[in-house]
Amino acid sequence: MIEENVKNLLAEIPEFNPFGERVTLVAAVKLQTPESINRAISGGVTDIGDNHVQEFRDKFALISGSPRRHFIGHLQTNKIKYLLGKVDLYHSIDRYNLAEELSKKSAQAGVVSNILLQINIGNEETKGGFPLEEAEEAYAQIKKLPALKIEGLMAMMPFDADEQTILSLGKNMRQTYDALRKTDDNIKYLSMGMSGDWKPCVMAGSNLIRVGTAIFGARNYPTR
Repeated sequence: MIEENVKNLLAEIPEFNPFGERVTLVAAVKLQTPESINRAISGGVTDIGDNHVQEFRDKFALISGSPRRHFIGHLQTNKIKYLLGKVDLYHSIDRYNLAEELSKKSAQAGVVSNILLQINIGNEETKGGFPLEEAEEAYAQIKKLPALKIEGLMAMMPFDADEQTILSLGKNMRQTYDALRKTDDNIKYLSMGMSGDWKPCVMAGSNLIRVGTAIFGARNYPTR
């Protein structure tokens, strides 16, 4: 079933967005077993994204096929050390002190960490990230830090937004992404879209989508 879901999804996702950029599927693997993740990889997934550091650590050696590894969840500064040199792209750099600590730890470890700046596109109190109007200033400040390479922007759309709102917000993100890209050849990823909203996000210009439920089904959250 997982392999079939992946194949169906890959067939549905357009190869390129309206800007001619290849669209990459990142499988969001929160709460999934290594067996399920490996089935998704065998179905054609090339990139996987973790939300939790402990899960990343516990499963790291059990994942087959050498997929690109993304960290897509909220990251605490005291847990950076467990991810250094193992994550290909951090999507959720949502505050300056996190970027500063990741820079320091990366330099100490002799690695360069590739990052996306998280933008709070809906100005939601429940989500982290830089306001869109501060994105270029945040980029300029974080770009000065050593051992980091900014490769683009990430945003999560408001959960209850309709398609037109998602398109509008996504286009605003795209404008800022394009403005940054004009001055920096390293800018290449606009990460927007999940299982419920990836289609309008791609229409707006996303080239990285983070999909979990459409691949693995509804998550079984542990009871406390």
